[in-house]
Amino acid sequence: MITVTDQVLDIAAHEAAVADVRAGAVVSFAGVVRDHDHGRSVELLEYEAHPSAEAVLREVAAEILADPDVYAVAVSHRHGPLKIGDVALAAAVSTAHRAAAFAACARLVDEVKARIPVWKRQVFTDGTDEWVNCA
Repeated sequence: MITVTDQVLDIAAHEAAVADVRAGAVVSFAGVVRDHDHGRSVELLEYEAHPSAEAVLREVAAEILADPDVYAVAVSHRHGPLKIGDVALAAAVSTAHRAAAFAACARLVDEVKARIPVWKRQVFTDGTDEWVNCA
């Protein structure tokens, strides 16, 4: 499960996608839209994704899967308007042991956030907005 979509992201579905009988650990991450940023109240976010965004997700997932400790990876990013509480980034990994799963999921999220060509427009409750490069 690797996708860029305007549909709601389901963390449980990502966890199920990485299920493996060898896995003793599944670690997931939900990047959730919060109601503030740098002391300012946020009303909503709007994400715009470059057409290559899904290919970048696939590249990052392949790099994480190259680790022999990792059995499976699932990662998705939303685009379009999101409300407070919506999941913008969903990720899950499975490994034999928890330490490797936590480390792999952290690497996955960090690499996605560093490399995915997605831009975020934050709309603040005072009516102003700002664009931020990458998710």
